[in-house]
Amino acid sequence: MSRRPGWFVTLALVLLLWSLAGVASFVAHVVAGERMAEAQGAWDLAFHRALPAWFAWDYALATLAALAGAAALLARSRLAFPLYLVSLLAVLLQFGYVFLGTDLLAHKGAAATVPFPAFIAGMGVVQLVVTRLAARRGWVR
Repeated sequence: MSRRPGWFVTLALVLLLWSLAGVASFVAHVVAGERMAEAQGAWDLAFHRALPAWFAWDYALATLAALAGAAALLARSRLAFPLYLVSLLAVLLQFGYVFLGTDLLAHKGAAATVPFPAFIAGMGVVQLVVTRLAARRGWVR
């Protein structure tokens, strides 16, 4: 197995921190989401309350699979790729529903709602690319 360069280990640690932030966001959504939505106003509270039950499960899958993927990448495991793939698919389902199945865009506009979810999906792609690179270079087994 090839020795991993310092920049790769640093990047893998950044991906771990990113995934921990995602898990923290999920926990906040479950624990305090209604209070946070209420603070934003009546529309946000109604939106939060209207989310289907599967949405929280999908959110959990997206964030926990990314965390497991980051841990697998640091542990030099090829499981990182399928875990990151599951995470990205869950992210796409989550945001697909939010943008196509609700009136969020009509109410808040694309400029206010699209950039961060697009960044999250982009990070999912980055995670897959990094994991493929690691496999090609022999940094995971």
